[in-house]
Amino acid sequence: MAKTVLIVEDDNNIADLLRLYLEKEGYEVSIAPDGLKGVKQFRELQPALVLLDVMLPGMDGWGVCRTIRAESKTPIIMLTAKSETEDKVQGLKTGADDYITKPFEMKEVLARIEAVLRRSGIEPEKASRKLVFDKLVIDMDAFELTVDGKKIPTPPKEMELLYHLASTPNRVYTRNQLLDEVWGFDYFGDTRTVDVHVKRLREKLEGVSDQWELKTVWSVGYKFEVAGR
Repeated sequence: MAKTVLIVEDDNNIADLLRLYLEKEGYEVSIAPDGLKGVKQFRELQPALVLLDVMLPGMDGWGVCRTIRAESKTPIIMLTAKSETEDKVQGLKTGADDYITKPFEMKEVLARIEAVLRRSGIEPEKASRKLVFDKLVIDMDAFELTVDGKKIPTPPKEMELLYHLASTPNRVYTRNQLLDEVWGFDYFGDTRTVDVHVKRLREKLEGVSDQWELKTVWSVGYKFEVAGR
C-alpha cells in the first residue's frame, strides 16, 4: 500500500509541485492549506509523514508540530523560507525530524523524506519509474533511454523532461510549467532552455514510431502525443 504524505502548505504552487513529484514516486498525497485543517487532516488520515510549512494561517507550523507531536511520533519535516539557525533549532526542539529551507530542490526533498522514513522504521515504497511505448523505453531508475532497441546516451535533464511529458500522454504543458516542474520553481533560466532540450530530444526520437510523437502545440508548449489515448 502506498504511503500517505500530508502537505500543510498555503502556497498552492509549492503544494502542487510537491504533490506532483511525490505522486510520481508512488506516494499518496493530501494537502491542507492552513494549520487548523492540517491538524484535522492529520487526525483523519494518520499519514506516514508530514511536510509542514512554518508560516501558515490559522495556526502556524510550530503550533501544528507541537499538536501532532503531543499525539503521535509521525515524522515531520518543516518547510520554511527562513534560514536562521534559531528557527532550525526551534523546529527541532518543537519535535520536527528535519528542516528544509525554501527554495529547495525536489531531489533533496525526496531524499530527505526517504531518509526520515527509514530512520523511523518506515521503508518508503518506490514506484517503478519505467515507461514503455512502441520502440521506446524511458527507464528513470537506470537513467537509460532505449530507442528502437538501442541505448541512447542522454543527459539527465533531457531524461527528466521526456519522462515528465511521457508520464501524462497527450497533456499539454506550457514552457513555464515545464521550467517549474522539471527544473524547479527556484530556477531562473528562461523558456528557451525548454526549447533547446526538446530540440535535442527530437534529434534522438523523430521518425522512430508512428504510435507516439514529441509534439509542439503552437503558442502553448509541448506534449507527448500517443495515438489511441
